[in-house]
Amino acid sequence: MSHSLPTIYWRALDRFSDIVAAHPEREAVIYADGRNRDGLPDYRHLTYAELDAWSDTIAERFAEAGVTRGVRTIVLVRPGPELYAVLYGLFKIGAVPVVIDPGMGMFKMLRCLQAADAEAFVGVTEAQALRIVFRAYFRKVRMAVTVGRSWWQGPTLESWGRTPASALPEREPAPDDEPLLIAYTTGSTGPAKAVVLTHGNLSAMIDQVDAAREHVAPGTSLITAPVAGILELLLGSRCVLPPLIPSKVGATDPAHVVDAVQRYQVKTMFASPAVLIPLLRHIEQTGAALPSIESIYSGGAPVPDWCIAALRQVLPEPAKVYSGYGATEALPMATIESRELLGDLVEQAHTGYGVCVGTPALHVQARIIAITDDPLPDWADVEARAADLAASRGIGELVVSGPNVSPRYFWPQAANRTGKIADGEVIWHRTGDLAWIDDAGRIRFCGRKSQRLETASGPMFTVQVEQVFNTVEGVARTALVGVGARGDQQPVLCVELAPAADQAAVEDRLRGRRDEFDITKPVAEFLFHPRFPVDIRHNAKIGREKLAVWAAKQLDG
Repeated sequence: MSHSLPTIYWRALDRFSDIVAAHPEREAVIYADGRNRDGLPDYRHLTYAELDAWSDTIAERFAEAGVTRGVRTIVLVRPGPELYAVLYGLFKIGAVPVVIDPGMGMFKMLRCLQAADAEAFVGVTEAQALRIVFRAYFRKVRMAVTVGRSWWQGPTLESWGRTPASALPEREPAPDDEPLLIAYTTGSTGPAKAVVLTHGNLSAMIDQVDAAREHVAPGTSLITAPVAGILELLLGSRCVLPPLIPSKVGATDPAHVVDAVQRYQVKTMFASPAVLIPLLRHIEQTGAALPSIESIYSGGAPVPDWCIAALRQVLPEPAKVYSGYGATEALPMATIESRELLGDLVEQAHTGYGVCVGTPALHVQARIIAITDDPLPDWADVEARAADLAASRGIGELVVSGPNVSPRYFWPQAANRTGKIADGEVIWHRTGDLAWIDDAGRIRFCGRKSQRLETASGPMFTVQVEQVFNTVEGVARTALVGVGARGDQQPVLCVELAPAADQAAVEDRLRGRRDEFDITKPVAEFLFHPRFPVDIRHNAKIGREKLAVWAAKQLDG
């Protein structure tokens, strides 16, 4: 750990300083802490001035320990005030937090953290125990601090206090291309990768969030994704954190969400479909009202159109429901509001056009390239394959560029060969998603490239086909998988039934629906599954790879 480089900070924190100066007593983080007599969460809060002083203290203590510019620091802290204090403290001194989903599985997580090559570690008690037991994975860690009780030598976050000894030294804003954060992908549709998000990337995200809400002051926001909280705090929001388990957001109690919205007059909500669908069911069953809600932003997986339509019925009429589309490497890529989506676009999706995820976000460019698993290091390699798009009916891999798009992976280095394309000074990110772009510039998502089927009669794309079948009465959702060797795969539709649906009747309706469209006619088999596997981060992306293995066993049986 070295002090040789000038001290830097994330320039977006100037926004935060302005808010602290103007509204020091405004609640910054409102977080669940215990329960009251009614069984609902009790909440405590941290003001902007308190969060500023606490993060200054953390920055000061880290700097004293040699954690400064560019030092990668593993952060394994649950969503809450400690997480934001730690992250902002590291941002203030130019250190680079490394964040990951523990739910990916212990040994997969350990391998990812080993690859981060970090020199500092801040984590909850369980995370520190893991570091000590598996010390070989953390050989470069020279400094560790525990959030919670510590059973070994070393500081705790509590022991550092919340008041700095002195003002932080003068620092200079970091260049936009300098790493600010390393975030791991979930690994739900391929190996987890360490994504470098630069100072410029996160600053651009703030501008995009601000533009998406039409530069209206945020008021109070309910947060179920930590990155949304990072951005919202820089816009002056009061961030409400309901009780949730990061790896099981789908288990979030909708009654707690309703209580938080009503208690704090929440205006804006950030949530995945795994939170929104149970919330919708709860509102329909109880008649609960959310009169303060002005906008909902969803991401992580496409929100079912029926859910968006139903939300419109239970929310105040002026409320806006945005379906966001993005990835760890590029967040957001596109958004669409419910009023636009629920017109002809939904009907088109149900007849094989793919799901419309909207137009590209502010300053984001999007293009479609021919489908290939080969590296495309230069844009000339893309142009050489342009004619291949005809074989896939104009559907190809979506690539994006823009100020919020990560320019590179920290690990594995091979991911840069397969995931990035150089076009002069511009770096295009290969999303791994298949889509086409219509005449209005809207992206029509058709499925993941890694999950495409290669059949004897040509390629098939999961989401494009599933949307046709998802309209069938009695179907909760479907998943298209391929069984057999590539080039001769058998298309199999896995089906999750709606409650109380009759399987035989549903299968008859599915077969009838199949025969109505050319893109669905190749589907050979229908298999009924009790509960689809889903991703760990949003509990919403279907694990089609696991379903393909299951389907192959069913057919063999």
